[in-house]
Amino acid sequence: MKEVRKLASQTVIYGMGTIIPRFLHYAVLTPFYTRIFTETSDYGIVTELYAWMVLLLVILTYGMETGFFRFVQKKEESEKVYSTALISLFITSILFVVMVNIFITPVAAIMNYSNNHDYIRMFAGILAIDAFTAIPFVKLRKENRPIIFSTIKLINVFITLGLVLFLLKIAPGIYDKSNGWFRTVYNPEYKVGYIFVANLISSLATLLMMIPFIFKIKFVFDVSLWKRMIIYSFPLLLAGVSGSINDALDKVLLRRMIGGEEGLTIVGKYGAAYKIAVLMALFIQMFRFAAEPFFFERARHSDAKETYAFVMKYFVIIMLIVFLGINLYISGIQYIVGRNYRDAIVVVPIISMAYLLYGIYINHSIWYKLNDLTRFAVYITLIGAVITILVNVIFIPEYGYMASAWATLGSYASMIIMSFVFAEKHYKVHYNMKRLVPYFAIAIGMVIFGRYFKYRSLFSELAINTLFITAFVIYAQYKDKILTVFFRKGEL
Repeated sequence: MKEVRKLASQTVIYGMGTIIPRFLHYAVLTPFYTRIFTETSDYGIVTELYAWMVLLLVILTYGMETGFFRFVQKKEESEKVYSTALISLFITSILFVVMVNIFITPVAAIMNYSNNHDYIRMFAGILAIDAFTAIPFVKLRKENRPIIFSTIKLINVFITLGLVLFLLKIAPGIYDKSNGWFRTVYNPEYKVGYIFVANLISSLATLLMMIPFIFKIKFVFDVSLWKRMIIYSFPLLLAGVSGSINDALDKVLLRRMIGGEEGLTIVGKYGAAYKIAVLMALFIQMFRFAAEPFFFERARHSDAKETYAFVMKYFVIIMLIVFLGINLYISGIQYIVGRNYRDAIVVVPIISMAYLLYGIYINHSIWYKLNDLTRFAVYITLIGAVITILVNVIFIPEYGYMASAWATLGSYASMIIMSFVFAEKHYKVHYNMKRLVPYFAIAIGMVIFGRYFKYRSLFSELAINTLFITAFVIYAQYKDKILTVFFRKGEL
């Protein structure tokens, strides 16, 4: 199926703009942060504020990305849709920054950063810019321009990396040797604050790179079109908020329920381990960037449902291979984080499986997006959010971050179940998920074995676990011809 191979190739290209930048974050910044911040509470600040960012970015984009894909299908209206969405996000982003600065004292107090108003101001600026540039990025996806998309994302990350390394590693040395102007502009005690400085500058650089795509069109704000887009997108906003609760609320609750400096310390450790598991989410993210426009375009074809089922099957198999790679090689991957943070790597198998389930949900959710039934997204994600909140609130006092990890897994599992239940009546696709059960059983069994088996040496661990992954791929080739699907030329 040539279309599916095209989806796979575009997923790889989008990976240049998602996997590689995030990998650089993990390969460079996560080891750097977890070693330079020997006090885990410092990294807890970074973890918690970026958890807030996940939630607020959903609110500030209010479903317009998916709304854009839904309404841009008619070529004659594409420019009007883009312009209307762009102006809408520009206005709301500006209002957000203004309101945060006007009410900076109560906002900082609510977020427990009353002594760090500057963090919150920079945080607001980063959010506003990222929300506004979401639509130019989504337009690049619609136009199948993944190379430009990925290039801009990569430049953003290189700017961030360069600035962070300079401000936290090189600049302190310059400060010690300087007696001049450098001492007036640099404060070695600011530390965490410089992470937000670096991110704000890189976001501004991204905005500048997006200017050609912003001013390329004639600006038109169609009120009637905007209302239709909002009606379509608003349920996605509610669903997005509920979904981001699953992804971010655990860090916020951990700090508040444990309290004080210890709370930030626990959040720092959990956040560092979470970074390892989020490698799984990166593959899902790059797939989503390629799949969303593909699914909408494919809906016009008579074999659309067969295509969706086909994509789901191979997506799950590939993601299980990624799951095995992360968890069977955890003895090496754990060195991404500093020694003080490694206690929490026990959550990695749970969180990485949770993200795999989230990827299944992303695949399956096309049914309500295609049929303008986005209200079901609210029902589904709200159920997930309730589970997240209840499990965290009830079990954090006893089990700490392990409760948060299991809450994430339970939440995404419930979302899949509810999505299949609702889709049964409205847009049933024969995914034949039972066929995938053996894959899950084998992968989970291998990870449990790797977790508890006492290997004689690191070499034997690597050898045995590599054999496990090889055996899994051979099984997938035997049962579903996975290698043939992606490497044979021509039609299937």
